[in-house]
Amino acid sequence: MRPKRFLSLPVLAVLLLMMFVYYTTIFVFIDGSFDLQSSNGTFNAAIFTILASFSVFSFFVCVLSDPGHVPSSYVPDVEGQGSAKDNAERKKCDKCYGYKPPRTHHCRVCKKCVLKMDHHCLWINNCVGYWNYKAFFVFTSYATLASIHSMVMYGTMAIGLTTTLLTLFGWHVYLTLHNMTTIEYYEGKRAKWLAMKSGQSYRHPFNISPYKNITSVLGPNILKWLCPTAVSHLKEGVSFPTLRDSS
Repeated sequence: MRPKRFLSLPVLAVLLLMMFVYYTTIFVFIDGSFDLQSSNGTFNAAIFTILASFSVFSFFVCVLSDPGHVPSSYVPDVEGQGSAKDNAERKKCDKCYGYKPPRTHHCRVCKKCVLKMDHHCLWINNCVGYWNYKAFFVFTSYATLASIHSMVMYGTMAIGLTTTLLTLFGWHVYLTLHNMTTIEYYEGKRAKWLAMKSGQSYRHPFNISPYKNITSVLGPNILKWLCPTAVSHLKEGVSFPTLRDSS
């Protein structure tokens, strides 16, 4: 049952932290600085409440969403005999014993293969993959904005949290602009090193263009970019356009 994912100390810690930050920001710092009954106090409380609410909603989507499992009917598109079939066999997971689509990795914690796996996140007790990566990205966006707003009231007390969230958000902005996952980033570093040793160059095969990279994650409708459940643009997650396709 997916609700059982909330029965995890790290997940409960995140929820308690969000509740603590919300309470102290609204009822201690905003009320103390402006008075909640004043126009400035009401405005700041409303803005922070909206950001905090979307943060919590996005967090719930991250926890409860399936990150993406390999369809049981999936088989690599292999034609002919010999080396092509041997190559298909090499794409089998040595733990699940099923075929792995491109960008799929086996999670040792979840004990299954995850489509376009980014990482297993302790704080959501779930993998971040093809189906919930947008929710994770949107969560970091709202949480960062809420933390910045809170820091204006908190001052130096919220710098640590804000710096951490800004770093996380900036990292995933970079990954999204280059259409890569955290796993692919480190795989790419090794691939670049090997290419340099042989006098060649390497470019991430799924990095088509910044705009197409962004829309592949957030969707083509900019009005839905910050909605964590707007994922109708996602397909099966077993194939992805590459540089070779666009050339």
